[in-house]
Amino acid sequence: MIPPIDSAERWLAAFGADLFHDDGCWRDLTSFTWSIRTLDGRAAIADMLRATIARVRPARWSLDGVPTEAGDVVEAWLRFETAVGRGRAVLRLKDGRAWTLMTMLAELAGHEEPAGERRPLGVLHGAYGTGQRSWLETREAERAALGRSVQPWCLIVGGGQGGLALAARLKRLGVPALVVDRHAKPGDAWRSRYRSLVLHDPVWYDHMPYLPFPDHWPVFTPKDKMGDWLEAYASIMELDVWGSTACVGARRDEADGTWRVSVERDGETLELRPSQLVLATGLSGLPQHAQLPGAERFEGTQLHSSAYAGGAPWKDRHCVVIGSNNSAHDICADLWEHGARVTMLQRSSTMVARSETLQALGWGKLFSEDALRRGVSTERADMTLASMPYRLLARAQAAVTTEIARRDAAFYDRLRAAGFMLDFGEDGSGLSMKYLRRGSGYYIDVGASELVADGRIGLRSGMAVRALQARSVVLDDGSELPADLLVHATGFGPLSEVVARLVSPEVAERIGPIWGLGSGTARDPGPWAGELRNMWTPTAQPGLWIHGGNLQQSRFYSLQLALQLKARHAGIPTPVYGGAGAA
Repeated sequence: MIPPIDSAERWLAAFGADLFHDDGCWRDLTSFTWSIRTLDGRAAIADMLRATIARVRPARWSLDGVPTEAGDVVEAWLRFETAVGRGRAVLRLKDGRAWTLMTMLAELAGHEEPAGERRPLGVLHGAYGTGQRSWLETREAERAALGRSVQPWCLIVGGGQGGLALAARLKRLGVPALVVDRHAKPGDAWRSRYRSLVLHDPVWYDHMPYLPFPDHWPVFTPKDKMGDWLEAYASIMELDVWGSTACVGARRDEADGTWRVSVERDGETLELRPSQLVLATGLSGLPQHAQLPGAERFEGTQLHSSAYAGGAPWKDRHCVVIGSNNSAHDICADLWEHGARVTMLQRSSTMVARSETLQALGWGKLFSEDALRRGVSTERADMTLASMPYRLLARAQAAVTTEIARRDAAFYDRLRAAGFMLDFGEDGSGLSMKYLRRGSGYYIDVGASELVADGRIGLRSGMAVRALQARSVVLDDGSELPADLLVHATGFGPLSEVVARLVSPEVAERIGPIWGLGSGTARDPGPWAGELRNMWTPTAQPGLWIHGGNLQQSRFYSLQLALQLKARHAGIPTPVYGGAGAA
């Protein structure tokens, strides 16, 4: 038997496409393709290498730690250099050939972040009588000039975790960036949500770049606490954020390669002229309301889940929530807790997974105290996730989902007995793949499922609304639900709606779908893309980028997006393999 280290070193010594299995996968993040691309199969890998290797000039491949072996797979972590930077990689071998390879650009040579020994001094000692400004004076002057006498090179629309994470990356790389957000302060998007909202992902998964949560932070972060953290983060990282600022339109000036972006701030309309425009408004577009016959007759209150503030006003009143995903469950539980008589109206099946089980079988392998004890840092966990191509991830998640269903069989039986319609994904690949494919269709159970199972939250499943009456909801079986409040927990439209409204319908159509893998499953039409479409990578509209995802994705992929932007800012050639906008 060949030792794992020998297998890895032999592969590195003979690096080339012929050392991949016929069905091998190479996932590249910026280092070879100046994009985020997965090459499926030896032929596609060979094509990419022929097109890029002379320019990239990969060299100095070395092992980063001791390779390991599990079953028939050897895993090796690597470092390498390119013509413009330094990279990291994760290689998996079967029988001496590559099964998967993930390569990623980690930093640009000559444009390293000012950290450690490169940190700024903070003061010029002995510069008396030179008019040296204090830190505060410098920051105030920068704030006053930015957007007026000095234009931001990059404009980020959206000041949530995604926009702030990217702004922090760009700040460290010396790229002038401005964040605009309609909320008054960073974190207000979280603060404005319903009072009971708590993050469903655990703390180890949710760190922001550079500033991890302190080690006493709760496992699941309350929304107002998250809002406070983001506000502090923006201040500590010295990010330039314009709050109470609405972005009302943007168009590309192809003559000079900049954008003309109209924003409304403090009662005036300003035009910003960034070179690069990043939409970091989240995964979704505009709130979707169910179109219900008789809506004009309804005398109660109707609102979308995004506008729901809390259950206190609805004690002893009849409430109907349309939907059965995360927000619907949270809102139903909040209404029940406040003494409302609440019914969930489930129109289609939902994937439900208990938080504790997900932590044990999913998140906890990479993001937990146990993972940290085993030496799995946040960086290593992020790279491990990124190292598995999406085509193979679905198979791996199917095995995890099968074990979830087995472990929590009694829990699922109780839900089914209550009439709840369950699914585990069209191909049995579960919650994670539903998130990646469509961003909906699931609930991470933090307690509301128990209220459904024992009937404290009423449930009508497989029903559609026939019509609304003055104070009731009539279902298609003729039954009637009294309703003083009707909550549309019906999700959001695609992010392309935001592009169409902010830029133009033509640009939205040119870019195409945003998010999803092209799996051919519900709400994720083909063709297969192999990556999350148009995320963190050049789009068909030069100078327009999309950034978003959950906190883990915002943390990890903000680096790849920032490096692509920094290269353009520094004048480094960025030929994108396979096309898409490069400017």
